[in-house]
Amino acid sequence: MKKLITLILFFIGFVTFSQTDDAPLEVNPTVKKVSDTEYDLIFEISIAEDWHLYSQYNPEDASLPMTISPAEGETGYTLVGKATESETESEFSEIWGKDEIFFMDEATLIQRITVQDSTLTKITLNLDAQVCKEYCLPFDEDFTFGFSLKGGEVVQTTTELDDRSKSLSESLKLDLKNEVMLRSEASEETDEKNSSLLNIFLLGFVGGLLAFLTPCVFPMIPLTVSFFTKKNEKKVQSSGNAILYGLFIVLIYGLLSLPFHFLDSLDPEILNNISTNIWLNIFFFVVLVFFAGSFFGLYELTLPASWTNKADSASGIGGVLGIFFMALTLAIVSFSCTGPILGSLLAGSLSSDGGAMLLTAGMVGFGLALALPFAVFANFPKWMAKMPRSGSWLNTVKVTLGFLELALAFKFLSNADLVGHWNILKREVFIGIWALLALLMALYLFGFIGKKYGKVSMFRVLIGLMILGVAGYLAPGVLQKPTWDQSKLLSGFAPPKFHSIYKQGDNQCPLNLDCFKDIDEGIAYAKQVNKPVILDFTGWACVNCRKMEENIWSQPDVYKILSNEFVIISLYVDDHQRMLPKDEQFDYIKPNGKLKRIRTYGDKWATLQTANFKIASQPFYVALSPDLEVLNTPEQYTDKESYEKWLNTSVDRFKEIK
Repeated sequence: MKKLITLILFFIGFVTFSQTDDAPLEVNPTVKKVSDTEYDLIFEISIAEDWHLYSQYNPEDASLPMTISPAEGETGYTLVGKATESETESEFSEIWGKDEIFFMDEATLIQRITVQDSTLTKITLNLDAQVCKEYCLPFDEDFTFGFSLKGGEVVQTTTELDDRSKSLSESLKLDLKNEVMLRSEASEETDEKNSSLLNIFLLGFVGGLLAFLTPCVFPMIPLTVSFFTKKNEKKVQSSGNAILYGLFIVLIYGLLSLPFHFLDSLDPEILNNISTNIWLNIFFFVVLVFFAGSFFGLYELTLPASWTNKADSASGIGGVLGIFFMALTLAIVSFSCTGPILGSLLAGSLSSDGGAMLLTAGMVGFGLALALPFAVFANFPKWMAKMPRSGSWLNTVKVTLGFLELALAFKFLSNADLVGHWNILKREVFIGIWALLALLMALYLFGFIGKKYGKVSMFRVLIGLMILGVAGYLAPGVLQKPTWDQSKLLSGFAPPKFHSIYKQGDNQCPLNLDCFKDIDEGIAYAKQVNKPVILDFTGWACVNCRKMEENIWSQPDVYKILSNEFVIISLYVDDHQRMLPKDEQFDYIKPNGKLKRIRTYGDKWATLQTANFKIASQPFYVALSPDLEVLNTPEQYTDKESYEKWLNTSVDRFKEIK
């Protein structure tokens, strides 16, 4: 289980950090002549405080060792063995069960090469390494060494773009007019983030309540409450300790989100990279299916017994520190039930636009819901007499959560299908799977499948009937023309309507509206018909984008305005599977000097959004004239009335200036 947790954190770090601007490493490449054909290429590396960099000689089946290799396409020289290394340190890893070899503070690597091509003036080597603190991140960069074969002098190398890259980079910067309209967006974005934080806090709170009703947590209430009420003769002291115990539970779960704040601060596009990465979505799918299996009782998820024993022993210290370790013991012992719920919270938060702050809000909500019963019952022990006794109903809650985990898992698989353009999990297939899961859950609650623990209660039957109603509501979604409109409840979760097994039109645009997928083509057409433009920054895996399209754009008044008054340009920032034509691929230098390779349509549109509007969340709507005059403050996820007003105001402004 320790390895599973480490792999989850590393996988997220790998997906996110490979897209970021900064690293806990600074590398200075230099060159030294050894002979007419031999040169030492030297990496002088500074390592940030508390981080460590793994050596080339780190053992197998442990943290990934460093590798140095020629950059792609490099010829005319060969590497002479592995690079020599400066002094390393070693330490036994409980996770991998091996002594690991690493650098702290600084490292010097000297890679000797033999040159066969006397015309070479520069050589590029790739440094692929793993750098870790409480979690691990990959470091994968190319470094260019410039030199003269006659003298071995070092040449200062800087990142330079060729003429084509310079031209295409400049074309990303739109010649916007009336840019003052863009500056009032910050307050609206803040309001939206605050709303998202509250929503995820409430979801985390609900998750904590569900975790409280599982077999791992619920039976611990009497034991814990008895400890506080018996150990302390004074009621005031007992009450204070119980409240402190609850606060420590909240603190422990809140602290679990701290490492992700580092990831969240690295790149304005990082949140989109997380939520739309194909392999991360598949990874979350596999993990949630694995968690569902534990809820179904196929196997038990537990943290190492040594963790529990150490925390439990420390809880006997007494005082504030002892109470903290009691709370830590609860978190460890209950992991088999709380882990899958926390995993869902982790996946959902990191694949949203709020990133680490959302995760912290969700974790705090989860911890608060889990802590409240312990604090309340310790202060009012007589209330425990009214609590239901432990029994088979706890297992029923656990299995029901397993079905919910499976349903959520297919949402992540759907994200991967949409972004990858695999066209496997179409809308009707997805809805059909959810309907089947709801039916199986209802049959379980009725007692027709699964283990039976005595007579099925009336309450369980009533819940089963509600779930059966959900299955009945979903079932028509597999038809070409569903009996009722399911958009309100399914938008953002199910694939978009145009991602269908039935013929829906050829333009692959929301609601069969006419739209362009290229900004230059869309602007040219807008000039031709003299209509304003809506830049629709969207994504295949964007939940709020689907909600806007299926709940707001579908409203007759809004649809009419969009259809008749605007030219829609939908730019999918997560379209990383469609490669740009070779002559349109280029390198782009970010404001901080880092190089970004623009190879896919998603790369291009995401960079265009951040370069011009300094924001990376979707949906993001910008109203422009064909001459690129900003007509209104950009709009994001909102309600029907606000969006319709925004459209009408933009149209009125366009009529004034044309």
